[in-house]
Amino acid sequence: MGGRLTRVFRTFNIESRARREISKEKPTAAPRHRTARLDELADHREIQEEIYRKDARLHTLLKDVYVESRDPPVRVEDRGGEHLPSKLEEKRLTKLGHLGDLDVKRVSKGKISIVEALTLLNNHKLHPQIWTAEKIAVEYSLEQKDVNSLLEFFIPFTVQEFPKETKKAI
Repeated sequence: MGGRLTRVFRTFNIESRARREISKEKPTAAPRHRTARLDELADHREIQEEIYRKDARLHTLLKDVYVESRDPPVRVEDRGGEHLPSKLEEKRLTKLGHLGDLDVKRVSKGKISIVEALTLLNNHKLHPQIWTAEKIAVEYSLEQKDVNSLLEFFIPFTVQEFPKETKKAI
């Protein structure tokens, strides 16, 4: 409904508005800046001849000028390869989660993805005898001290549901 109403106002008296716009006096263009110097040079033959004439005195002065250029000796400093990577990072395939294309496929050795971190924390919580710190370190290519810190300071959440009759008691 709104589109029809706006179309009516847009097309109302369109011919007379178009004629009025066309019949308006066109604005004059801004004046151009005079290039007086170039015009003067083109008109005067003496100036043109002076420009292209070879001056013998200036030519002899120019012959006396001699420029010597020497580059400083190049010193190559060997800093023991600190700018070059000493070794390429080794990558390992991740234990893929259930997100498909969104999962990280390759991770550097010594690091884990978030899906792997949650999985190993959950496995350790459910079966601490099977998933020990040593086994996790070997399985995910991590250092032992990092795995111990991870298992000590990061604990996955536990969801607890209370039965209906105990909710009232709480």
